[in-house]
Amino acid sequence: MGQMIRQISPNTTRYYWYPGDKKEWLRALLAAVTGGAVFGLACLLTRNSLPAAVLGLSAASGVYGFNLGRRDLTAVEALDARTSRREAVGAAGRSAWRGFAEGAAAACAALIIVHLPARGLVADWLLPLVPAVVLGVSRQAAMLAARLTHRSDAASVFVGPDATRRDPESAGSGSRGLAEAAPDAAGA
Repeated sequence: MGQMIRQISPNTTRYYWYPGDKKEWLRALLAAVTGGAVFGLACLLTRNSLPAAVLGLSAASGVYGFNLGRRDLTAVEALDARTSRREAVGAAGRSAWRGFAEGAAAACAALIIVHLPARGLVADWLLPLVPAVVLGVSRQAAMLAARLTHRSDAASVFVGPDATRRDPESAGSGSRGLAEAAPDAAGA
């Protein structure tokens, strides 16, 4: 929940609550402004509403999908084995809502492109899919980019559920390579 605080007088303060965080609303505004700017520029350059609409909606879908991908990864990383069932159900509900919003955005973009005056196979069947594909690819790119920026523990720090913790420096000194393990397996 977001909150706006407005001081009306020295003794009176008004609180306004709105759904979501201010950062998320600003990112959604950035997606809309980006799409509008690309649409305007493409319309100015091509003098045709079909490529302008496809480019504008694709740009807006790309920024929107990138934002959804970051939010999805943040929500997944917040869950762990100690998360209560109530919190997991709440996270699943928010994830379902993001999925619905993603599908609705892709469907609205496709409907806008289909209802443009241009006709033909490309205009009616292929171009309406472009914003949806851009949205999905940008969502996956955001999740991949966020995962690649995270630092993980060394692989030898924790070996398994019943193994003990090993020191990463001493892990290489006491281990045997495959060449040394092969004669033991053949001799046994």
